[in-house]
Amino acid sequence: MFVKSTRECAAFTASDGCTLREVLHPKQDPLSLPYSLAHAAVAVGGRTFRHCLRAQEVYYLLAGQGRMHIDDDARVVNPGDAVVIPAGALQWIENTGTHTLEFLALVDPPWRAAHDRLVPDLAERPGERT
Repeated sequence: MFVKSTRECAAFTASDGCTLREVLHPKQDPLSLPYSLAHAAVAVGGRTFRHCLRAQEVYYLLAGQGRMHIDDDARVVNPGDAVVIPAGALQWIENTGTHTLEFLALVDPPWRAAHDRLVPDLAERPGERT
């Protein structure tokens, strides 16, 4: 039996800007998993950076309220909601509530930095004007 507590996982700032705790990942745990699982948090008024993953991802909302953006679609998300993010989709989530937005992120195949690409907002791209 393998049991691991999120409390045992060191928190760090992920490449998309959220606070992340890698709960399960085959590169760091003695498991042969086809996915990785992380606990993510976005502060009140915050948002993740626009990014694309080569892998499919699922967010499962635990606490707070947010607005999920996938390509040209945006929806309000609440605790208990599951969001499927297709591989290659432009994505970000913003905290629109009054408490920390918390969610689990399941990535299949397991998350790899080389497969995560930030996509700056048009206003952030050098040499372009909005």
